[in-house]
Amino acid sequence: MNKKHIMAAAAAALCASSVAFADIPMAYYASLDGKCGQELKTAIHNLVSTSVKMLSYGSGQDHTWWGFYVTDFKMDGTKRQVIDRYSNETFYFGNRGSSVSGMNIEHSFPKSWWGGTSNNAYKDLFNLMPCQKSINTSKSNYGMGVVTNVTTENGCTKVGTGADGIKLWEPADKWKGDFSRGYMYMATAYQDFTWEGQGLNSLQQGAYPTLKPWASELYIKWAKADPVAQIEIERNQAVADIQGNRNPFIDFPNLMEYVWGDSISTPLNLRTTLKSSAVSGDSGEDTPNPIVLYSETFKESDGGCTASGTADIWKINSKYGYVGSAYYSNAAHEADASITTPVISLKNLLTATMSFSHAANKLSSTVPTTFFSVSIIKDGGTPVDISSKFSWPKGTNWNFVDTEMDLAEYIGHEIQLVFRYTSTASVAGTWEITNLKVGGTQTAGIEDIIVPDDADNDADLNAHVEYYSLDGRRIDPATARGLVIIRQGRRVTKTIIR
Repeated sequence: MNKKHIMAAAAAALCASSVAFADIPMAYYASLDGKCGQELKTAIHNLVSTSVKMLSYGSGQDHTWWGFYVTDFKMDGTKRQVIDRYSNETFYFGNRGSSVSGMNIEHSFPKSWWGGTSNNAYKDLFNLMPCQKSINTSKSNYGMGVVTNVTTENGCTKVGTGADGIKLWEPADKWKGDFSRGYMYMATAYQDFTWEGQGLNSLQQGAYPTLKPWASELYIKWAKADPVAQIEIERNQAVADIQGNRNPFIDFPNLMEYVWGDSISTPLNLRTTLKSSAVSGDSGEDTPNPIVLYSETFKESDGGCTASGTADIWKINSKYGYVGSAYYSNAAHEADASITTPVISLKNLLTATMSFSHAANKLSSTVPTTFFSVSIIKDGGTPVDISSKFSWPKGTNWNFVDTEMDLAEYIGHEIQLVFRYTSTASVAGTWEITNLKVGGTQTAGIEDIIVPDDADNDADLNAHVEYYSLDGRRIDPATARGLVIIRQGRRVTKTIIR
């Protein structure tokens, strides 16, 4: 059957782990639109808890302190001062990844509330902050609230009991909104947890409302009194760049009202609700939206890659990523081993690129591509060598080299990347690969839709009626209001549904 292309509205669907925006990414939040109350809270939970990538807990590269170096600092001259939301003391970062003397990693939502398991909540940077040690000890595992009987105070944080005798801690006024939005995020992202201990003073079991009424009322009050500031916007973006998810209560300051407050029966309208900063991907035009299709450091997992050839050549290393080596038992060995990525779809993209970092050593002066190569498989076909497209390490040191390649010629296809390691009985080098990313840009808005060429009469055309919002989202005409785009076969019209 012949096909014809007609213009219709369609949205670019972006997953939570694959968006990196400077502004609020509206496409990321599309699943929340039109929801309220319990349904909205569950939609937020599904959004922010899916496909996230947490740093490891503690100090060192790609650990918590590594993240704090970019999420919780301000410049003091040439020095990087730590932002401490729990005290007024001054601390400075040293080398990135190193812990700061006199400070702890503090769980705002105490880990004992879920039994201390080292899960995502244990490592979530939206829940972790650098904190002066002594106040960290004093606040223990108490919940956040109004302290009426103060037992410890450092000029920034109060610790004591509330009016009903519950042990609590209370942040300074300038941080109350920040911590309140953090508590809202945690009560939503981890609403499926079973709470215990001190957590039961602030939380109740179940996906909704999770926060006890006194807690949600107080945190909404504090969030209104201490609105989202630039420092909070910047931290939200910095954490998003690391983990792939965002705190929507920062991006949309009134979102809390639709979950716990005065609008729990009012459907959320993402386009009109209050936002803390500029948005992207919401103009209704063909605006390119960044999208990451594959991202893996290979420091904690194989990223879904499959190994073939000589066994046990490729191994995961927590510091260096995928490491290929056939030097063992104090000798070089002949080997031929490859790792192949999962299938990555480049369909419906405007641009596409890939990048990775790699190091090569133990090769004397031999060019690395003599033994190492990169190939690409298009649509399940034969691998094609693309090694010449990349920058290569010298092969005689451990210095990583960043390199990238334009994948424009593969747009519209599915690809796999193959990293091949070879060695001989006399030369067995080491190849380290990390930070492999494949991404590009995708258009939200109007795109080509294919319909049958023989849909010529009204009955046939009515079988292809679809309704879209101006920003390209498929909508239900029974609940839609305002200006919409109607696609009926070849005909595209704009109309107002009242």
